[in-house]
Amino acid sequence: MKKISILLVAAVILSSCVSKKKYLELEQQHGETVSELTKTRVEKEDLETKFAVIEARVNQYNSKIQSLNEDVEGLTIENKAKFQVSEDGTVASGASKEKMRETLKNVDAEKLAGAKTLKDSMNLAVQYNLSKAMDTSDLDEDADIAVDINETVVMISIADDMLFNTASYRVGNKADKILQKLADVINSEPSLDVMVEGHTDSRSINTDKIADNWDLSVLRATSVVRKLQNQFKVAPEQLIASGRSSYQPLVENNSSANRAKNRRTRIILMPNIDKFFAMMEAE
Repeated sequence: MKKISILLVAAVILSSCVSKKKYLELEQQHGETVSELTKTRVEKEDLETKFAVIEARVNQYNSKIQSLNEDVEGLTIENKAKFQVSEDGTVASGASKEKMRETLKNVDAEKLAGAKTLKDSMNLAVQYNLSKAMDTSDLDEDADIAVDINETVVMISIADDMLFNTASYRVGNKADKILQKLADVINSEPSLDVMVEGHTDSRSINTDKIADNWDLSVLRATSVVRKLQNQFKVAPEQLIASGRSSYQPLVENNSSANRAKNRRTRIILMPNIDKFFAMMEAE
C-alpha cells in the first residue's frame, strides 16, 4: 500500500512537470505569434502608407495628363484661330484655310488649276460663295445689274433707272428684290463693311434741293443706305454712304446710252476674309 501511494505521488509530480513545460512552450509560441502579428500589422500599415503615396502620385499624374490633353485641345483650337502669313503676304487662319478647302472642292477644276498662291485660292473661294449669294438670274431680264469680284472685294453696280427717277434721289420700289437679296447677304455676315457709292453722268444739275452732281451722288447713296437700314434691317454700323459725282465714268459721256451707263449706284462689299467663308454656305 505504501508503495502504491509513493508511485501515485511520483506520477502526480511528473505530470505537473510536463504540463508546466508544455505551458512554457505554448506561451513562447503565443509570444512569437503576437510578435508576428504585430510585425504583420506594422508591415500592412507601412504598405498602406506607401500605397497611399503611390495612389496620390497616380492621381497627380492623371491630373497632369488631363491638363496636358486640355492644353493640346486648346492649342489645336488656338492654332486654327491663329493668323498665318503666307509667302505672298496673305493673312488667314487655319480654320479659314479648312473652310476654303471645302469651298474649293466645288470650284471649276480649270479655274482651280490657275490658282498659284494662297491669295488666288482665297479669291476663288470668295468668288464661288458670292456668285451663289448674289445670283441675279431670278431677277427681271431687263434689270441692269452687274456683279464684279475684284480679289476679295465685291462690287455690285445697279443702273440709275432701276433705283431712281431722272434727277431724283428717292429710291423706288423697283429695286426691292435686289436690295432684299443684298440685305440677306449683309445680314448673314456681320463682319462685312458695305459702301454705297452714287455716280452721275457729266450733265450738270442745280435745283432748290440739289446743288450739283456731288450733291446728287451723295444724296442717292444715303437714300439707298437708309432703305437698307430701315426697310431691310441692315445694321447701320456696317453701312457707308459716299458720292463720286461724274468723275469715275464707265464710258465717255458722249451719247444718251453712254450717259445712262454712267448713272449708277455701286455697292461694294468688303469682307473680313477670315470670317467670310462661313457666309452663304450651300444648303
